Amino acid sequence: MTTLVIVESPTKAKTIRNFLPAGYKVTASMGHIRDLPQSASEIPAAVKGEHWAQLGVNVDKNFEPLYVIPKDKKKVVKELQDFLKTADELVLATDEDREGESISWHLLQVLKPTVPVKRMVFHEITEEAIQSAIQNCRQVNDNLVHAQETRRILDRLVGYTLSPLLWKKIAAGLSAGRVQSVAVRMLVLRERDRRAFKTGTYWNLKAALATLNDQSFEAKLVALDGKKLATGADFDEATGRIAAGKNVVLLDENQAQTLRDRLRAGDWTVADLEERPNTRKPSPPFTTSTLQQEANRKLRLSARDTMRTAQNLYEQGYITYMRTDSVHLSQQAIEAARSCVTELYGANYLSPQPRQYATKSKGAQEAHEAIRPAGSTFRTPQQTGLSGRELQLYDLIWKRTVACQMADARQTLISARIAVDNAEFRASGKRIDFPGFFRAYVEGSDDPDAAIEDREVLLPPLAKGDRLNCRDLEALRHDTQPPARYTEAALVKMLESEGIGRPSTYASIIGTIVDRGYAQQLGNALVPTFTAFAVTGLLEKHFPDLVDFGFTAQMERTLDEISTGKTSWLPYLRQFYSGETGLDTQVKVRESAIDPTEARTIDLEDLNADIRIGRYGAYVEVADANGGTVKASLPKDLTPADLDADQIEALIRQKTEGPASLGNHPDGGEPIYVLTGAYGPYVQLGEATEAVPKPKRASLPRGVTPETVTLEMALGLLSLPRLLGQHPDTGRPVKASLGRFGPYIVHDMGKEGGQDYRSLKGDDDPTTVTLERALELLAQPKASRSRKQKTPLRELGPHPEDNEPVNLYQGPYGIYVQHGKVNAGLAEGQTVESLTLDEALTLLAAKAGAKKKTTRKAVSSKTSSKTTGKTASGTTKTARTTKAKARAADGVDGTDGTDAENVAATPKTPRSRKAKTTEEPTEASTTDSKASRSTRRKAS
Repeated sequence: MTTLVIVESPTKAKTIRNFLPAGYKVTASMGHIRDLPQSASEIPAAVKGEHWAQLGVNVDKNFEPLYVIPKDKKKVVKELQDFLKTADELVLATDEDREGESISWHLLQVLKPTVPVKRMVFHEITEEAIQSAIQNCRQVNDNLVHAQETRRILDRLVGYTLSPLLWKKIAAGLSAGRVQSVAVRMLVLRERDRRAFKTGTYWNLKAALATLNDQSFEAKLVALDGKKLATGADFDEATGRIAAGKNVVLLDENQAQTLRDRLRAGDWTVADLEERPNTRKPSPPFTTSTLQQEANRKLRLSARDTMRTAQNLYEQGYITYMRTDSVHLSQQAIEAARSCVTELYGANYLSPQPRQYATKSKGAQEAHEAIRPAGSTFRTPQQTGLSGRELQLYDLIWKRTVACQMADARQTLISARIAVDNAEFRASGKRIDFPGFFRAYVEGSDDPDAAIEDREVLLPPLAKGDRLNCRDLEALRHDTQPPARYTEAALVKMLESEGIGRPSTYASIIGTIVDRGYAQQLGNALVPTFTAFAVTGLLEKHFPDLVDFGFTAQMERTLDEISTGKTSWLPYLRQFYSGETGLDTQVKVRESAIDPTEARTIDLEDLNADIRIGRYGAYVEVADANGGTVKASLPKDLTPADLDADQIEALIRQKTEGPASLGNHPDGGEPIYVLTGAYGPYVQLGEATEAVPKPKRASLPRGVTPETVTLEMALGLLSLPRLLGQHPDTGRPVKASLGRFGPYIVHDMGKEGGQDYRSLKGDDDPTTVTLERALELLAQPKASRSRKQKTPLRELGPHPEDNEPVNLYQGPYGIYVQHGKVNAGLAEGQTVESLTLDEALTLLAAKAGAKKKTTRKAVSSKTSSKTTGKTASGTTKTARTTKAKARAADGVDGTDGTDAENVAATPKTPRSRKAKTTEEPTEASTTDSKASRSTRRKAS
C-alpha cells in the first residue's frame, strides 16, 4: 500500500520522511496551489467582462471567490496529480493553523482524490509526534477553512476597493489594508505626539559621597524643605511646564548652582535606611508575538527575519510550531525543561512546583503549545550543531523555556535617605540574594551573567546616623524627552494588546509598511513618512472606522468566531461590503467629496507652508512675493516630527537663490557649494553641466550642519578617499575615507588578502590622518564588542583540546569555571583552592553537553540528509524545476511564514500594468516564498 503525504515545503517533507515507514511518499505543494487572481492576465476570459472580475470575488453571488492556478504552480499540480494516481491513500499534512487547513482544502478541491483522504496535524516534527499524528488523523475542518477564506476575501475587498481611491487622490502605487492601515496610523499618532511635544527643563544635584572608611557611592537630590523635587514625570507634554496640580519644587540653573554651593560644605548624614525584599518570577514561554519582540530587543532581528528563522527551525525539527498564541506547555515539555534545570543548574534552581501559564492576550485562539524546543528531551544549543541566526534564536527559545521552570529570583532593594541642611538626597541599590531563573535567562539581555552583574547595584554598609563626606556635588540639567517612537518590538506589542490582526501576520505587515514607503527605519525605530501622514489623514477623515482600533479589533473577534462556528461568514461579508453602510457604497459616495489637493496636503502645526505628496515624494510649497509659489523637495531622511520653519526656509532659499558657495577650489577654481538633497546635506565641487553632468559630491559627517561647514572642511571631504601611502609590509595602498558608519582607514591587500578596516575615533580625522597613525591603528587588533574582561581568581591552565585558558571567576552568585564561552558553576564541596584542571574539564564538558561528540553527529546527520534529499523522488525533482515558485502572491515578499489572515491584494494602478498594491500579507505568500527559497537552495 502506498500513501501519498503532502506538506507545504521541501524542507518539511525531507524532515518528515525520516519518521515515516516504507510505503509513505512525502512531497511538497510549494505552498498554496491556487489563489485569487493577482493580475488581469490570470482572470479567465469567461468572466473578464464582469464588473467584479478585477476583485476576484463575485460580490453578486454570495461573495464567491474566483480561484485560479497560477502559471508557476501548474507543473506542481501536474506532479501531485501524477503521484496521486499511484497512491492508495492521501494524507494532507499541512500546518495545523487556519492557513494550513486552507491549503489542504484547496488540494482536495483541485486534486479531487478518489482514494481515502486523511488530515494529519502535529505541532512539532519529531519521530514521536509524527507517529502519534499518523495514528490520530481527522478530516478537514470546514470552520477553519471558512474563517481563512472570509479573512482572505475581506482583505481583498478592503485592498482592492480603497487602494484605487488612494491612487486617484494622493499618488499611484499606494495601498490600504485592514491591519496595515491601522498599524501605520499607530506610527503616525506617535509621530504627531512627538511633534506636539514641548520640552521642559529642570535641574537637580548629584552628590559623590563616601563613608568615613572611604567607600564611595552616589546620591541624588529628591526633596527640599520636605517638598518633592520636580522630575520629568511632573511636566505637561503639551506645554513644557509643570502639570496642573503638581506640588513640586522646580529648580532653574541659578537656583541649582546656589544650592550646590551652600550644601557642599554641609553636614551629610544617613537619615534612614530601608531594605525591601523583592521577588521576580520568570516570564512565560514564547508565543509568536513575544518571540518577535524579544528577538528584536536581544538579537536586533526584524519580525520578518525572526519568523523566517523560526520557520526553518520548525521544519528541521528543532522547535515546535512557531505560529501560536498559547503559553501552555505539555506535561512532556515541563518534564524536559525541569530535567534541564536539575542537570545544568542544580535542584535548588528548580521551581518548587511545575509552572503552567495562562494565555492573557486579546483574541488568543490557537490550541497549540507555546514555542519551545521540540521533543521529549531538550537539546542544548551546543548539541544542535546549528550556527548563525538559527543558533541564536534556538538559544533564545531554549533559555526562555528552561527558565520558566526555574525558581524565582530573590533580590533586596536598598534605599538610603541622606539629609544635609534642608535638602534630602537618596541613594538606591539592589542586591541579588538568589539569582534563580536569572542564571538561564534575563529578558532584554543576551548574556545572563552580564545582566546579573548589571542588575546588582551595591551600596557600602550604611547605618542610620552615619556621617558622610561629600567629595563632589554637581548641578545637572535635564530636558524632558518626547514619546519614544515605536520599535518593531513595541509595535508588535501594541497591536497584540489592542487585539488587532494575528501575531503570525505582524512580521509581514511591518515588512510591507517599510517596503511600501510608509515608514523608514532609523536605528531600531520605525518612523512614519509624509506619505503615511497623508494616507492616514484621508482614512481618518473619510473612513474612520477602518482605522479605528476598536472597530478593527471587533472585526478580528468576529473572524475568530467564524473559525469556531459561532458566526456565519456570509452575512458578515454582506454587512461589511454591501448595502447603504457597506464599504462599496461608502467609497462611491465619498469619492467625489475628496479633493485631491487637500488629500495630498499634510497639516503640520506651526509651519507657514504647505507640505504635499507629489509624484516623486514629499515637497514643501510656499507663496513667493510675486503671487506665485516655490516648491522644494524634502530630504528622505527628514521626519515629520523634526521638520521646522528654519529647515523649510533653508530649502526654499536654496531653491530660489541657488546653493550657498563656500569659496573656490584652490587648484581648479571651481566653486564649492553646500546643498541639501533627498539624502541630506552635502558639499559639491562646481556646477552640473553637459560636460560634467555629475560633479563630485561628499556627504557631511554626522554632527556637521550646513551652517557649520567651512571651506577647509569641504576641501577635505571632497579629497576623500585619500591615499595615505603604501603599507611597508605588503606594498599595498592605505586609504582614509568617510563611510556610512563614520570615518575609517582601509588597507587594500588585493583580491587574495581582502581589505582590512579600522574605524577612526576621537581626534582622528580622515582628512588629516597620517600614514604613520594609520599603520599604528592597523597594527592593533580589531576592537571586540564583548564586555570588559574580568580578572580570574585562579588560572587552572590550558584546555587540552585548543590550549585556550581555563580560569576561575567570581560571579554575583558564586564561583564558576570558564573556557571560551562556556561557564560552569562549581559542584558542592569544590573550592577555588582545591579545584583541579581535570575536575574543571569534567564540569565544562557536562555544561557544554559533550559538544565535540554532538557536533560530529550533527555533521554526519547533515551528510545523510543531503544524500537522502538527492535520492528521494518527488520533492527534489520538484525543487529543481520550480526555482521561483510561490512568490508572495500579493506583491509582498512574505518570507516569514505568516498565516494568511491579512492578505495582500494587487489591483492594477491606472498608470502601470505592473504596479501592485497590497493591503495585508498572507500565509499563502509566506509559505510559498519559503518553499521557493528551499527550492533555490536545493537547485544550487
